Amino acid sequence: MPALTTAPALTAARQALKRYYGYDNFRPMQGDIIQSILSGQDTVVLMPTGGGKSVCFQIPAVVSEGVCVVVSPLIALMKDQVEALKANGIVAAYINSSVSQSESTDITRAALSGHLKLLYVSPEKMLSDGFLQFLTRVNVSMFAIDEAHCISSWGHDFRPEYTQLGVLRQHFPSTPIIALTATADRLTQRDIKTQLNLHEPRVFLSSFDRPNINLVVRPGQDRLGQILDFIGRHPHDAGIIYCLSRKTCETVAQKLQQKGIKAGYYHAGMTPNQRAEAQEKFLQDDLQVIVATIAFGMGID
Repeated sequence: MPALTTAPALTAARQALKRYYGYDNFRPMQGDIIQSILSGQDTVVLMPTGGGKSVCFQIPAVVSEGVCVVVSPLIALMKDQVEALKANGIVAAYINSSVSQSESTDITRAALSGHLKLLYVSPEKMLSDGFLQFLTRVNVSMFAIDEAHCISSWGHDFRPEYTQLGVLRQHFPSTPIIALTATADRLTQRDIKTQLNLHEPRVFLSSFDRPNINLVVRPGQDRLGQILDFIGRHPHDAGIIYCLSRKTCETVAQKLQQKGIKAGYYHAGMTPNQRAEAQEKFLQDDLQVIVATIAFGMGID
């Protein structure tokens, strides 16, 4: 992507923010991050969930020529983001195992014609035979690596396929890459920069203080009763119950189900397909409550 002149680019970005999202101004750091990527700079963004990470690549995608290719680890996350983009009038699509061959063909044609602004793919699809070769025929404006902490073996969300995404730099040496995550310690940050072969990336670290979250400590003599009481006071809300062990997750979920609550569980002892199914049910409101270990939480606002 050719670097855009700073002032006109930021003006176009603000106009796009107003047109597609209805906001007059960017949140703190968003403008600087967008300026970085529009100038052609590799960029790393560490920002809490709900902090507006997606806007940091979606706005540059809209105001740039070509297609922004987004790597996302979960089908449910792709669906959510693409549906939200379409609702805002932005042309976006995803290709993954849930998409038929004919749909995939239509999407690739849209990408080749320049009609598409954002294309979401799984890391497996990105690395599959022929897809990288296909992308060399597309005018790719930038790559966005969402949930970039999946690249690090230090984290519980480690995805081996993410470690192979460094090939993007080999095939697209001048295309900027933006890596985004809500959770990355120093070792994970180093892994992101190294394994993606980022060139002198600008790193943006937002405050992780969440004033909208209240922490309350209560004696746990009747934990299940307290949980049921809390859920009863929030009948139309969804929530996560974190437990220390896998067995406790399953036990609590079962007890909630017995009380008529749509509950499921999520932990690292489940198969990848089982975890993906549980997460998708929660994101689609088929579950009101999910009982989980700290393995759960990626992409949840």
